[in-house]
Amino acid sequence: MPLHMLIEVLKSKIHCATVTEANLHYMGSITIDEDLMEAAGLIAGERVYIVNNNNGERFDTYIIKGPRKSGCICLNGAAARKVQVGDIVIIMAYAQMTVEEASAFSPKIIFPDERNRA
Repeated sequence: MPLHMLIEVLKSKIHCATVTEANLHYMGSITIDEDLMEAAGLIAGERVYIVNNNNGERFDTYIIKGPRKSGCICLNGAAARKVQVGDIVIIMAYAQMTVEEASAFSPKIIFPDERNRA
């Protein structure tokens, strides 16, 4: 494989966070506690992929910064139909990099507790 080729590699992961809200009447996105965002190396506006462990749904959206220490994991807009409060989700972001960069890269993976603290 040529070294200049870009591949997508897992960059950040919040593993098994608990959904705290589902707000159907919002433009879209996922609101994430800013502490969790920082711990996982995520930024506002970044595209994330979400897997719902309770029902098998998989979808993507973008991040909105939530209040620190709130434990907020809120799916907004159409994504709210894919979760229920209390569901366990995995939130992942990917980055494009060369094979050489990817071979030396380690993703930031966090495992929040039952109150969504990093």
